[in-house]
Amino acid sequence: MKDIYIEPHKGEDTRPSRHFWEAIKRLLKWIGHDRLPECMKIAISVAEAPGHVTFKSEPYPKPAEGCSIFTVLSANLWHDWPRFKDMEKRLDAFAELIETEQVDLILLQELARTPSFKADHWLAQRLKMAFVYSRANGSEKIGFEEGLGVFSRFPLKRLPFVRQMGRSFNPFVRRLALGAEVDTPCGEIVAFSTHLGLLRKQNASQLRELHGWVDQMTSGRSAIIAGDFNAPEHTHQIKHVRSYWTDTFREIHEHGHAATHEFHWPWGGAFLSRRLDYIFLQPGQPAWQVLDVSHVDAYDGPHSDHRAVLAKLSPSHLAT
Repeated sequence: MKDIYIEPHKGEDTRPSRHFWEAIKRLLKWIGHDRLPECMKIAISVAEAPGHVTFKSEPYPKPAEGCSIFTVLSANLWHDWPRFKDMEKRLDAFAELIETEQVDLILLQELARTPSFKADHWLAQRLKMAFVYSRANGSEKIGFEEGLGVFSRFPLKRLPFVRQMGRSFNPFVRRLALGAEVDTPCGEIVAFSTHLGLLRKQNASQLRELHGWVDQMTSGRSAIIAGDFNAPEHTHQIKHVRSYWTDTFREIHEHGHAATHEFHWPWGGAFLSRRLDYIFLQPGQPAWQVLDVSHVDAYDGPHSDHRAVLAKLSPSHLAT
């Protein structure tokens, strides 16, 4: 397990805000970091762009070979800052779900780190998986950060890659995608975890950017793109991306309401119910087929305010 820096891929941004923050960075560099007040050092740590990742390329122990069903799960783990309500208890229930379902690949959002607990380290050790974690928001210097993770029962090849989706005038909030190449017994597949923004236009722009970046990074290879897209399935951007990527859930369940996130009245009952979490499959080589998909919660109670997406895939030559 090691901490490394990866130069993040950056999207195009010609807005004045980019030049403003570049000027601020040059000024701070001229002043000198050691001469800054402590509060400013903390603010800089929160505003720092992504790129530092924790990476463990090999699972422990390395799994036995054998090409068969490949199980993938995507989940927003809901850090619930600043309360962190039942975080360790929920994480333990989530790990039991992973073990019971014998999941091979986990794509996570809102993985939390506090001074006393790092969810990414805890999960990797509990599940004995290879993994990569990238900070998205916050900073350990303020006592909390959260980010994306890719966990695998099989080795992760080469170095992972990170991209910040779009740019914002606010340097303290960012949306990312984290990718890794997974060396499965059935062949290599590229896996991406992402968490997109809440604002409609911004979200649509980020998803267009994500699609283009995935296409660039995969070069005709199969890919799994999963996460909290923060866009219901009736939106234009989701309908558009489904023309390129297979929506694994709708491949099996063509009709019907399938919410993964709900807002509840204080006295109970949902007043807003939406599907925000997806596992998409980009066709490529080697070819994969969707066998089954479901939305799941941990067995000992909800692990998050989002339901996880569980997909079972198989190489096309075995599924036919």
